[in-house]
Amino acid sequence: MSGLQPKVLVIEDDPQVRKFLTITLTSHDYTVIPAETGREGIRLATSVKPDAVLLDLGLPDIDGTEVIGSIRSWSKMPILVVSVRDQEEEKVKAFDLGANDYVTKPFGTAELMARLRASLRDSIVASVEDTRVEVGDLCIDLAAHKVSVRDTPIKLSPKEFALLKVLATHAGKLLTHKYLMQKVWGEAQADDNQYLRIYIAQLRQKLEIDPARDQFIVNEPGIGYRLETPARSH
Repeated sequence: MSGLQPKVLVIEDDPQVRKFLTITLTSHDYTVIPAETGREGIRLATSVKPDAVLLDLGLPDIDGTEVIGSIRSWSKMPILVVSVRDQEEEKVKAFDLGANDYVTKPFGTAELMARLRASLRDSIVASVEDTRVEVGDLCIDLAAHKVSVRDTPIKLSPKEFALLKVLATHAGKLLTHKYLMQKVWGEAQADDNQYLRIYIAQLRQKLEIDPARDQFIVNEPGIGYRLETPARSH
């Protein structure tokens, strides 16, 4: 985190929505950096380096998806899309480009603040530079290829570990089917989700205390999977 008050870059062309977000975020002790256009947002993201970005997709100069791609080419800062576009393909495209979360307008203030807090927390908890990732009761030693749940070692196949590693290094973030397939099976298999469903089921059988409850691996139907970040049980 860059300071006591996290900095949030708000890229929104609608002045009323921008004002509302500014008032809301400020009242929750965030420092707001407003931007009216996509290019201005990219410039501020580069120069100010905010802790998170709230991004509208329908911008006057360039599409918000271009902003995601531009920021993601050099930074892992959390990007939350806040858009009226509610079609599944729009959400999938945003997640494929690297968005961390997607909130559809009109939105509830409490939900938006909760998602922002989660993204900021996850950006600290799940850094790709870490060799040890702890997600609730799940512990993954990326360097040693060891996994445990509640301190009990879990044996995974190389492919199961590769899939879990991708989910763990993006814990809390929704990853699309295509992204997971590309990362684990390669570009040639990117559109074949059958392998993914099989290995997700296998991981749940090995990791979940109750495989039917999806404590760790959450399914977003039609989009992808997210490794949740529950608190460690006692």
